Amino acid sequence: MYKMPASRCNARCPPGSRKVPTESIHVCCYDCAHCSEGEVSNATDSDSCFKCPEKEWPDERNIKCVSKIFEFLSYDNDALALIFSLTSILFSTVTLLILGHFICYWETPIVKANNRTVSFILLTSLLLSFLCVFLFLGRPVDITCMLRQVSFGIFFSLAVSSVLAKTVTVCIAFKATKPGSSFKKWITVKVSNYLVTICSSIQVFICVVWLSVSPPYQEYDMSSYPGKVIIQCNEGCDIGFYSVLGYMGFLAAVSFHLAFMVRTLPDIFNEAKYITFSMLVFCSVWIAMIPAYLSTRGKYMVAVEIFAILASSAGLLGCIFFPKCYIIIFRPELNIKKSPCYKK
Repeated sequence: MYKMPASRCNARCPPGSRKVPTESIHVCCYDCAHCSEGEVSNATDSDSCFKCPEKEWPDERNIKCVSKIFEFLSYDNDALALIFSLTSILFSTVTLLILGHFICYWETPIVKANNRTVSFILLTSLLLSFLCVFLFLGRPVDITCMLRQVSFGIFFSLAVSSVLAKTVTVCIAFKATKPGSSFKKWITVKVSNYLVTICSSIQVFICVVWLSVSPPYQEYDMSSYPGKVIIQCNEGCDIGFYSVLGYMGFLAAVSFHLAFMVRTLPDIFNEAKYITFSMLVFCSVWIAMIPAYLSTRGKYMVAVEIFAILASSAGLLGCIFFPKCYIIIFRPELNIKKSPCYKK
């Protein structure tokens, strides 16, 4: 049977495109246009393209839908996760070694100086801060989303509260040296311990309210990057998250201010210099972190926060405890009661 040839004035539109009418008077004339972002067509001369399901994305030729890539800081195929893990383990090991040295030299003046109990609390909180990095790695779930910010806020507040207690001890000790000073009755271990307890308890209260009102949870971000599903933690209540950061910043600012005021005291109070520098590092890291945190998405936003945790914790550890360890290991002749630099 004889077939009439189909009239056309252009080639057929291949899969991955659709027909677009032209201004020509001939119906056989049309243009071809690639499917829009997120759409596919799997037939020749398709009149329209159709959208992929929410968790799928067109392939390179816009012919079929394929699963989107799930993005998070994965242990399996992400170098950042490996670097952060190794760094956290390294700093945790260093903290444990310092803690071991302080236990071995428990009765020496360098350990007793400026309240050894607070020093042990500070070392323990720094160790926990390094270890809480692992809550930020791997695929987020509801429980890790809740634990990561709360644990980070509590451990850091405990650390900064300990630094604040050390700073207040220095201030009180200096004031007490003046004749007839009423500050002599405040030179007790209890003052520092109470200060650490009260300041860290306020942060615990903020975290409890945050978790009670609107706790963090896992969410899928499907719109920020084409072809990717970002698995991330939604903070739930932004006010709660920024209250935790704000309170921690307040403690750091107070400690920095007090330490800066007494940084030029005689050598007997020279820990104030180290506290000043440690708080300067701490505040600088977190001030720089906030705009970087707000301007990133996905795993890089988490990476910024992890970097801030590691850098600020390492700053506190290095500035406050490395000088003491140097005396213990390399200058033991200074770690005696006769030394004027380190009295109880």
